[in-house]
Amino acid sequence: MTAPAHPASSSKPWDAIIIGAGAAGLFCAGVAGQRGLRVLVLDHARIIGEKIRISGGGHCNFTNLHSAPGNFLSLNEHFVKGPLARYTPADFVSLVKRHRIAFHEKHRGQLFCDGSARAIIELLQYECAQGGVTLRHPVTVNAIRREGNLWLVQGPDGSERSQALVLATGGLPVPALGATDYALSLARQFSIPVVPPRPALVPLALTAQALAPFGELSGLSVPVILSAGVARQRYGHARFEEDLLVTHKGLSGPAMLQASSYWQEGESLELAWLSEARWEALANDESQRLKHAEGLLARALPQRLAAVLCQMAGIAGKRWAEVGKKDRARLTELLTRWSVKPAGTLGWKKAEVMLGGVDTRALDSRSLMAREHPDLHFIGECVDVTGHLGGHNFQWAWASGFACAQALKSG
Repeated sequence: MTAPAHPASSSKPWDAIIIGAGAAGLFCAGVAGQRGLRVLVLDHARIIGEKIRISGGGHCNFTNLHSAPGNFLSLNEHFVKGPLARYTPADFVSLVKRHRIAFHEKHRGQLFCDGSARAIIELLQYECAQGGVTLRHPVTVNAIRREGNLWLVQGPDGSERSQALVLATGGLPVPALGATDYALSLARQFSIPVVPPRPALVPLALTAQALAPFGELSGLSVPVILSAGVARQRYGHARFEEDLLVTHKGLSGPAMLQASSYWQEGESLELAWLSEARWEALANDESQRLKHAEGLLARALPQRLAAVLCQMAGIAGKRWAEVGKKDRARLTELLTRWSVKPAGTLGWKKAEVMLGGVDTRALDSRSLMAREHPDLHFIGECVDVTGHLGGHNFQWAWASGFACAQALKSG
């Protein structure tokens, strides 16, 4: 049964106005509303939850069973610990089960809806209704300012006052869905530092020269070991064992998307088509010495890829016993430590999330409130917290929304 909505009133301030009706904003609203707070959610979109709807191939990878602080990038690496501990994947799974949404584990703890991602949108809307949350969309916010002890949100049809203001407007990926930098602009308006944003979990483009050997392999997917980033730089160094997809523009697939969050322009990636141990065992197998090099590699790699790598190493058509020491060393380097320098990313249109955002060092991790601006909160993707691929970014939406909702006060 749906609880009655709190009546809107222009005379009595709201306890909280949340700008943004995405995953973090709706979840925060539902939790706060069910705590008895009067909550108003505003969004500029005609249809809300579109990024949720398209996520996970339309099935929404709504969390990851193994989500932990190590799965997130932030200049303040300890910031995520408190929120993630207070609202865990098990907590959201419990909510999904209460709503009788069927789901399955696909890969390494990634949980997907069996059916449409719309089930998660409906869950969030139901939780908001249970808390008597007022949702208005599409609406435009013209200006925000502090007026005494309250926040004043001005729109084309008038103003709303609130004790607390929560920014949950997401990041810049998928501009076609209405992504904006509104939260970042507001942070700058109030002199809150912002870590410069850039696309993350995004395919990387290769130069024509680097891509040339793989021209006939578009569509091929293969597991690899990929290393990216430099320990002393912005978000450090990481190593991923994931699938790589060769495309007509460059490299994609989970391995490359993961690496893109750590890669900096001008840097090279190190890719291993095979682990050193696997290659050493294969190369030293005496029973294979009379095979052609392509045939030897094809025991561990797709045949088309094996042929390309042998061509790159200059040993195409040779029997393995005929390959000299220098050529073997060159092939070993290519197979286990191939260095490639991407030309850039494929940009915001192809990015899944935003790296950077409101600097977490300016926020209180218990409440997601700006330290210098009472009752101004930032949650979800607009904050400088970016998860790895595989449901971690949704878990941050739930955890940051929950932490904020628990900290909001009734007027």
